[in-house]
Amino acid sequence: MRHAQLPIVVVGGGAAGLATALAMAPAPVRLLCRAHDGRGSASALAQGGIAAALDPRDSAAAHAADTLIAGAQHNDVAMVQWLAAGAPAAIAWLQAQGVVFDRDAQGCLQLGREGGHSAARIVHAGGDASGAALVHALRARVQEAAHVQWRGGVDVDGLLLREGCVAGVRTRDERGRHERIEASTVVLATGGIGALYARTSNPPGADGAGLALGLAAGAAARDLEFVQFHPTALDVPGHCLPLITEALRGAGARLHDGGGHALMAGVHPLGDLAPRDVVARRVAAEQAAGGRVWLDATGVDGDWARRFPTVLAACCAHGFDPRRVALPVTPAAHFHMGGLATDADGRTSVPGLYAVGEVACNGVHGANRLASNSLLEGVLGGRRLGELLANTPVPAPGSGPLRVVERGESLPPAQLAALHALLWQAAGPVREARALRDAWRVCAALAEAGWQARLAKALLRAMRLRRHSLGAHWRQDRGCPR
Repeated sequence: MRHAQLPIVVVGGGAAGLATALAMAPAPVRLLCRAHDGRGSASALAQGGIAAALDPRDSAAAHAADTLIAGAQHNDVAMVQWLAAGAPAAIAWLQAQGVVFDRDAQGCLQLGREGGHSAARIVHAGGDASGAALVHALRARVQEAAHVQWRGGVDVDGLLLREGCVAGVRTRDERGRHERIEASTVVLATGGIGALYARTSNPPGADGAGLALGLAAGAAARDLEFVQFHPTALDVPGHCLPLITEALRGAGARLHDGGGHALMAGVHPLGDLAPRDVVARRVAAEQAAGGRVWLDATGVDGDWARRFPTVLAACCAHGFDPRRVALPVTPAAHFHMGGLATDADGRTSVPGLYAVGEVACNGVHGANRLASNSLLEGVLGGRRLGELLANTPVPAPGSGPLRVVERGESLPPAQLAALHALLWQAAGPVREARALRDAWRVCAALAEAGWQARLAKALLRAMRLRRHSLGAHWRQDRGCPR
């Protein structure tokens, strides 16, 4: 029997954390997140939608094949098949939770196409506001759920361990006050690492804090070198940049250089809809040569306020009307395929500690995630893990002493900004041995100053060890494939 006094603690209020908490009913859950209202997750910013083979001419096998191609065949095949096969049921479940997906004039779900997909299979909600619609609906269901206790405004900065097992968390509130919360199980659903880079499409909270915490507790990692860079963030000053959804290229927008020449001509058979790593490297190469890249969406038809409200608002806020002028774009850190190594059910190598969503790595995305598979994985993985934990007997807690494994202090602001720039330069879309080595040495020297430097050191070590190009990890060293 599950111990009545100890809840399951879920850390993170994005798609994966919300789906996990909902699926745990009736087991008691404490859902902890940094924001008071649960906002600020990368899930809420997702524009592309959710991939699912719903067209009669499409199939789960084709979806799986595209996922494997995008992932450079580095994926766990069984996990890919599970993801693709479960996608239609995930869409149905989300509709039952209150997510209203876009439909055509005949009342059928609208299916868009994005990079790397061989068919139109992307379901959207509110045009390019899919992530916000999904998170809003799931958050409402969680807040109605009697088995979930929501607490925002806290950062989980430590794990409690008893006799080698995770037995709870330590939180820190906005006043710096600590609290220990004992738990039967801890689930990390804290998102990715994009905000460690100088240019990212992620929110500031996607800084790798959960990954760093799991590593501090001794959890094994997997595929840390694989970071996806979205090729079309709006090229304006700043750290967290507005994303220009891939769905625009699916609707006819085209990339060109400063001379008006098609950027992707002759680069890949899918052209502007090539996998993200291919397009991102091409954009980065043009920038490295001193040029700029533009996305011309002036020929995209339809009601922008309905189809692309997020892009329209973001661009207009920066003085660009995408209906009338081409947009300057740049690659930006977008998604981490690596993370805490887990099995199919989300177990890490540390007893009592689970991970789900972007902070976890079960092999489903391989070396490069296929567009619109992230929300899908968060929902399916969260439901799978939640149902498992709800039906798994948990013994009474041990009697040994608790110890706290801390993530550690943060780098001071100036050093953190320098780290962001360092990772962008050395560990971006194109990498080289000497730059990776020098960056690793800088992070090693800073390791005692802040947890971000220790995490960056682990990322850079993985990048150095993989000496050949694969997927989103692209080495330009002599002798490496180009």
